[in-house]
Amino acid sequence: MDLEQNRFNMIEQQIRTWEVLDQEVLKLLFELRREEFVPAAYRSLAFVDMEIPLGYGEVMLAPKMEARILQELQVKKTDRILEVGSGSGYLTALLATKGEFVCSVEIVPELKAMAEKNLQAHGIANVILENGDAARGWPRHGPYDVIVLTGSTPVLPEAFQKSLKTGGRLFAVTGDAPVMQAVLVTCVVQKEKAGVYNTVGLFETCISPLRNAMQPERFTF
Repeated sequence: MDLEQNRFNMIEQQIRTWEVLDQEVLKLLFELRREEFVPAAYRSLAFVDMEIPLGYGEVMLAPKMEARILQELQVKKTDRILEVGSGSGYLTALLATKGEFVCSVEIVPELKAMAEKNLQAHGIANVILENGDAARGWPRHGPYDVIVLTGSTPVLPEAFQKSLKTGGRLFAVTGDAPVMQAVLVTCVVQKEKAGVYNTVGLFETCISPLRNAMQPERFTF
């Protein structure tokens, strides 16, 4: 398998065509070797346009989704980042390379261990990996400049918005299958517990939900 040709094809045929044109993002995708974060049994699928099983009922997001998240958030070197769902650590590594600090929270202990191993192998040290349930917020290291939810949530808890600094950005996929909406929430002003937020719908998609994600009130008859 010609890894570099496959990587080139992934970026040119999947990622660029999905409106990811930020040169810094594309350069990083060439440099940070995605296949080294994929479980060995699925390494041949590292560049395929699909979610990859990680075990424990969890998946690695498709390459174009990871790239689009990175582009939409416009991560800066001074950004403190919260990632909900570490998975294999690949998106964590991308965020950490672009930002100052990442707190990544993973609910599955075995996946936290996988992410730790992968990040250590690549010398990425500006990350704190924590085991816990952050589906409804994780203010411990906040406030944050960037928050990323790597699984969907039918309802976006207000706790995430309240953990954003002024100018902070939040990426989430909201709603229920089969049609969900990727959104970018920006904190325009943050004063004490009251903030002003701008929400933009980015695209329709469908990804696996976070465990214990907040549910809407559903009427039963």
